Amino acid sequence: MTLLYRHPTLKDRPERGAGDGDGSVQVHLDPTTQIETAKVFAVYGKGGIGKSTTSSNLSVAFSKLGKRVLQIGCDPKHDSTFTLTKRLIPTVIDVLETVNFHSEELRVEDFVFEGYNGVMCVEAGGPPAGTGCGGYVVGQTVKLLKEHHLLDDTDVVIFDVLGDVVCGGFAAPLQHAERAVIVTANDFDSIFAMNRIVAAIKAKSKNYDVRVGGVIANRSAGTDEIDRFNEATGLKRIAHFRDVDAIRRSRLKKSTMFEMDDTPELNAVRAEYMQLAETLWAGTDVLDARPMKDREIFDFLGYE
Repeated sequence: MTLLYRHPTLKDRPERGAGDGDGSVQVHLDPTTQIETAKVFAVYGKGGIGKSTTSSNLSVAFSKLGKRVLQIGCDPKHDSTFTLTKRLIPTVIDVLETVNFHSEELRVEDFVFEGYNGVMCVEAGGPPAGTGCGGYVVGQTVKLLKEHHLLDDTDVVIFDVLGDVVCGGFAAPLQHAERAVIVTANDFDSIFAMNRIVAAIKAKSKNYDVRVGGVIANRSAGTDEIDRFNEATGLKRIAHFRDVDAIRRSRLKKSTMFEMDDTPELNAVRAEYMQLAETLWAGTDVLDARPMKDREIFDFLGYE
């Protein structure tokens, strides 16, 4: 099969009012391309909130539980996995270009790279700015992985998804995920973005099995506003990572938290990641999340 990158045309999209949510006009995803055997998690949140740090350390935590883990970065800047691999690995789009988009000419080692503690790493990459849809790239990445039977022996797949973009393209991992988890800080902008992401997940859940798996509080001393919002909307906090300097330094050192020297602070962070991995593997409750309207959330979180 040949994978050809092209800009999606109108015929690729469902009619308005059909498909993934009311009024949706977006890239049509092949419903037969599913990840059948692994537990699949999609990590979302406001841009810069720490999704890649969360995803990479969560991948390691799953690997420490003895699980075979694959992390897929879904950001054009392709830095999701660099703390695992210590470098920016070639993207799927990069390697397809080298073979003129003839996927049958690719070898597994061209686009899958082993990271710390055996975590397998893939960076989907993205189209040049303004020229295409990231959802198409994500869909083709999953197809490529299936063609090479790379998902057959995988226990956990983690999609690390670009920012808080909730268009059809970057909502594409929700077609494959069992649970979507949202990373947020204890502030207005992060919670506002979380609310929009919850709405996107709710729209996708009409046609796919994905549900909200929970909220990860990150870079926050407290969680009072997160908890207040969760209570009002039916969400649940499943982990809390405080704003500790070791987390910032881990990115600068191109290192996961599990590779750094022991300190009481770091040990607490690692224990929280292990507990999060155990919680997600055991299965989280299906949350009946009820996102707020934009004006409602302004009133709910705003200050006089």
